[in-house]
Amino acid sequence: MLGPVDEPERPAPGEPPPPRRLAWSTAIFAGATGLSRVLGLVREIVARNYFGVRGPINAFEIAFLIPNTVRALVADAALSSAFVPVFSELLEKGERARAWRVASTLFWIILLGLGSVTLLFIVLAPWIMAPFPYEQDLLVGLSRLLFPIVLLLGLFGVIVGVLNSYEHFTIPALTPVFWNLIIIGGLVIGIPQVEGTDELYVYAGAILAATLIQFALPIPWLRGLGGRLQFVFDWRDPAVRQVFVLMIPVTLGLGLINVNALIDGIFAAQLIDPNIAPSAINAAFRIYMLPQGMFSVAVATVLFPRLSRLATRGDMARFRETVSMGLGQIGFLLMPASAIGAVLAVPIVRLIYERGAFTPDQTHVVAGALAAFTLGLTFNGTMLMLTRAFFSLQSPWVPTAIALGNLAVNAALDAAFYRYGVWGIPLATSFVNIAGTAALAIVFRRRIGRMDGRALLHSYSRILVASAVAAGVAAAVWYGLDQLLGRSLLAQVATVGAGLASAVAVYLLCARLLRIRELRALLSLRRRSGTTGE
Repeated sequence: MLGPVDEPERPAPGEPPPPRRLAWSTAIFAGATGLSRVLGLVREIVARNYFGVRGPINAFEIAFLIPNTVRALVADAALSSAFVPVFSELLEKGERARAWRVASTLFWIILLGLGSVTLLFIVLAPWIMAPFPYEQDLLVGLSRLLFPIVLLLGLFGVIVGVLNSYEHFTIPALTPVFWNLIIIGGLVIGIPQVEGTDELYVYAGAILAATLIQFALPIPWLRGLGGRLQFVFDWRDPAVRQVFVLMIPVTLGLGLINVNALIDGIFAAQLIDPNIAPSAINAAFRIYMLPQGMFSVAVATVLFPRLSRLATRGDMARFRETVSMGLGQIGFLLMPASAIGAVLAVPIVRLIYERGAFTPDQTHVVAGALAAFTLGLTFNGTMLMLTRAFFSLQSPWVPTAIALGNLAVNAALDAAFYRYGVWGIPLATSFVNIAGTAALAIVFRRRIGRMDGRALLHSYSRILVASAVAAGVAAAVWYGLDQLLGRSLLAQVATVGAGLASAVAVYLLCARLLRIRELRALLSLRRRSGTTGE
């Protein structure tokens, strides 16, 4: 029973969803995304058990980094962010048939364009991968096997954009669940059958197969939306051109984040330690992305279609209120995650990764990177929310210009911090997130007006206090139980689990006592019991 029927009743066409329904949609999306992130973590656990973070796995990380960067520049999220405002505007104006022609045209343009890019990369791979200090046959072979995911995710971006425009969030959020399950199965079944570097080819092949299935899964849910994808190539439609006009800065704005990751990978491989740094940073990043994907991505994705409608109507008062609400929810969810993740970095990494090829000395390297990442966790979420706000206004050059500035800041900070070792690169990323949020907030206030900043600051200060108390409790509970129970696997599950559970309970209690306004959105979900809509 996965489909539109498992989501709350939708409002009439053109009407914005009520606040409680937004909270419910966010919770559904967060739950589905959270499940996929947990399975992503399981995938990483399995992979680290086989490969650790030292040795040839670092060649795989670099081989994956190149197509992943291109994917971010021209595929899924970048394409959806440019497409959703245009498609939503056409639906808002009652031009449903035209909206679907635009979607169909984009599908075929992406198929031809990214198909050509994929073929070009496969031919040029030996020259593109030559600068990296790894065995070239392995690096080129892995990158060629992985690069077709760019095409598949580009087509996936069109499909997800349509579904999100109709406020179908659950199925797109669940597709990564199957993606992770297929990769886990591929590793568990395939790796015992091969030896040496062939194990990495099994990993790459599993990722390609999983991406193909991820692309295909949401297609049936396009039925019943009042249109369908057809063989249409109406490239002269101004709406098609508008998507690509928007996509240029959107591509830069979102894609440059991954260009930063590419720069980080280059510094890690060339200037720190090519045999551990790229993979250690990626292992820490996977843990860091768990709360990010569950919370900030959920909030920004659910609010994005509503922001696009409000922008189309010119309702700037409600637009600002919605952005402010999103920023408050992101802070409420990510500040405690940041504080708790920092104080429990070592036991969390030990519990998740330390087995098989992942040795204790690798735990401390990855934990240092994780602690550095957590400093910028909340700011990464707020930057995403503000970027989506500008995209919904169809004014994407603002976040693009800021992203270009962040690119220079990131490179400069990498050059300054790599001397500290592996954790210096994530620390640079955190400072870039802080700088990006500040710049976006300043420009937003000048262009759109105040976002009830005083109330936000009031909430954030209280959230910070509650988060600090929760982190202190988490550390105390974990340390006491760790001394008592030891370091067996079951003991680690108990100690880390107790630390996290006590921290969540204390945080919610503090939020109640401090009367943090964002808690009300969470509590509103309980009042929906027995209802199907507003």
